[in-house]
Amino acid sequence: MGRVTASLADLPLRDDLRGLTPYGAPQAPLPVALNVNENTHPVPDAVASDILDDIAVALRDVNRYPDREFTALREGFAQYLGHGLTADRIWAGNGSNEVLQHILQAFGGPGRTAFGFAPTYSMYPLIAQGTGATWVAGAREPDYTLTAEEAVAQVEAVDPDVVLLCAPNNPTGTPLGLDVIEAVYDAARGIVVVDEAYQEFAPRDSASALTLLEGRPRLAVSRTMSKAFAFAGARVGYLAADPAFIDALRLVRLPYHLSALTQAAAVAALRNSDVMLGMVEEIVEQRDRITATLEALGYEPHESWSNFVLFGGVADPKETWRKLYDRGVLIRDVGIPGHLRVTAGTEAETTAFLDALASIGSGS
Repeated sequence: MGRVTASLADLPLRDDLRGLTPYGAPQAPLPVALNVNENTHPVPDAVASDILDDIAVALRDVNRYPDREFTALREGFAQYLGHGLTADRIWAGNGSNEVLQHILQAFGGPGRTAFGFAPTYSMYPLIAQGTGATWVAGAREPDYTLTAEEAVAQVEAVDPDVVLLCAPNNPTGTPLGLDVIEAVYDAARGIVVVDEAYQEFAPRDSASALTLLEGRPRLAVSRTMSKAFAFAGARVGYLAADPAFIDALRLVRLPYHLSALTQAAAVAALRNSDVMLGMVEEIVEQRDRITATLEALGYEPHESWSNFVLFGGVADPKETWRKLYDRGVLIRDVGIPGHLRVTAGTEAETTAFLDALASIGSGS
């Protein structure tokens, strides 16, 4: 009997999902992959051994469902974040994307609007659309910054149910002042989420939006272990918010959504946070080295408080991307005219990227 294969157009897909393409960066087995903002440093051996010990213990009870409230992990995150936070103000999921999805499921949905300032993280509109909400993109200044006045005017004009603020912003690396976050919160009727996925790479004296949580029950600050903790493959994201906000997320999460093995690995990684975060200084050093060298080569790097650099002055981004690819270096074309983005990797990876770019020629 012959096999009949249907196309996507043949299936009764939701009308609002037709024509969309799934999220995904190019994946290729190249020697130097600096395209998806991973921490390219491996987990230190001593920490890996400690994590494996905890996973081995968790395996003994893996026939049972995990702690639905992931209590030990929430306590670990509260201790790591500080600011007087307690476990009842912490939530976690399989990567920060699932945490954001929980927020959109609880506070977005059909007939509601999610809003962010473009260009920003490309998953925001996909999560909004996937949960049935309407995505509306605001605008930034030509240098990708935002002032409180501009942000408030746009938020008041759209009146969104959920505002997503990426700080520092992806894909631009742009910092966001606390004054902007405060002003947006005061102007917004709905939920305000500050996505601090890259906060650990910001200057040490820069204040986190965590300082704004007290007295703001509609505010949430999300983080991830994928970047500074070199835990991208473990898929662990989390947020801090008012306990009532956390209760809302319980309404939409799937039962036992964090496996016992994920919880064990994350708790062990947090226990070793000092060692894990030791990689951050080296990454920041390489990021700043990239910025300085790009300038010397005639490109236009933007200020970055993250683990990547967006740079302009690229006459033909697709051609430059391909030439780097042919030299064994994978970076990201994020669709901004005249720009490319590169992750700050190890010293050797950074050198390989800079040497490859120099061999292509200077910026426009």
